[in-house]
Amino acid sequence: MSSVCSGSLDGVEYSLRKAKGTVKMTVPGTLALCSLSLLWQREAITLSDLLRLVEEGHVPCVNAFQHFPEEMKLYGRDKGIFSVESWPTYEDIYRKMVEVATFLDLPRFPDITEDCYLHPNILCMKYLMEANLPDEMHNFTCQVVKMAGLGEVDFLTFDPIAKKKNTVKYDVQAVAVIVIVLKLLFLLDDNLEWSLSAVAETHNEENKEDKPWFDFRKWYHVVKKSFDEKKRKLEETRAKYVWKSEKPLYHSSIDRSVAYKRREMVVNLQKQFSMLVDSTPTVTRKSPSSFQFNWTGDADGTCFHGHSLQGALEKRGQSLTTRNALYWLSTQRFCRSYCKHVTTYEESNFSLSYQFILNFFSFLLRINVYFLHEEVSLIEKRLFKTKYSKAKKKSSRSRKVRK
Repeated sequence: MSSVCSGSLDGVEYSLRKAKGTVKMTVPGTLALCSLSLLWQREAITLSDLLRLVEEGHVPCVNAFQHFPEEMKLYGRDKGIFSVESWPTYEDIYRKMVEVATFLDLPRFPDITEDCYLHPNILCMKYLMEANLPDEMHNFTCQVVKMAGLGEVDFLTFDPIAKKKNTVKYDVQAVAVIVIVLKLLFLLDDNLEWSLSAVAETHNEENKEDKPWFDFRKWYHVVKKSFDEKKRKLEETRAKYVWKSEKPLYHSSIDRSVAYKRREMVVNLQKQFSMLVDSTPTVTRKSPSSFQFNWTGDADGTCFHGHSLQGALEKRGQSLTTRNALYWLSTQRFCRSYCKHVTTYEESNFSLSYQFILNFFSFLLRINVYFLHEEVSLIEKRLFKTKYSKAKKKSSRSRKVRK
């Protein structure tokens, strides 16, 4: 039997379990299990969507124990299990998904086929809409997916018991494909994209009745304004977030009255402080949505979905090709196999346009910028095998010369 201060029997056993290879179930681990369940059912929700629902309070994670029935009394060592005081990160939950699936020895998951929401062709369409980019770009994303072999069933399907486990970050992969298409069309070198914008702007002024050409500069200013506002609101919400729960956890039943008195005092102080700092009423929680931005409702011409890519294309024979014939690789040389990371990302090494694109999409997925940069680099490695093989040969030759 557990003592007054030890917590539940499960809590005592949990804290004493230190066997190697044992996976302890935690609140982030529960989120990973939820994400695995959604993947098994092939539901129309990605890991980034799930974490955003957690952030918005639609899925209990922080202070989840408040939703437990009254008969489930938590105290003592239970506090270490259910006390969460940081937002779950994409990288951590994704890593736990693989860990839990391997530990449970789960079989191959249902196939991710072309009609599945998690297929890159469908996800690319979703994120093109979210980023307010032209619908015509979807043809290019589909071509990149096909050329890189990202749409194959065996590549996309998660199989925890396979010798060579292939794990796919479906949402990150789709966004990385869009970044590559933007580089193919506009180069993103802080030069060509602005030159093409000037061409598109001139054409649109002279042909106001025709379908407008996509103007990268105009798109940048429109999206940046909305992005900055969303980012500011998110930072304010996180700064004001109250980590202490309304139903506090206490170390023992003896400390219960003290814990509740402290909680009551904190709530009163917060109310007084809010009245002094911000007189605006508290905004009610919005219903969950798959999209964070709404561009179609704007009547001032800020929706670019129907714009043409004609300004970035030219006709060669019977086919249309990109005016831009250049391409630069996001990573010239990958880290060696014993490194924990594939590549590194330093903002100063890249153009401002590329930085903005990565920052915007990283915000959408709530991931670190380097995580997206890494995915872009890995897809480029599949696309441009000859470029990487040439670079590898040059580096090996230089090493031989040095010897």
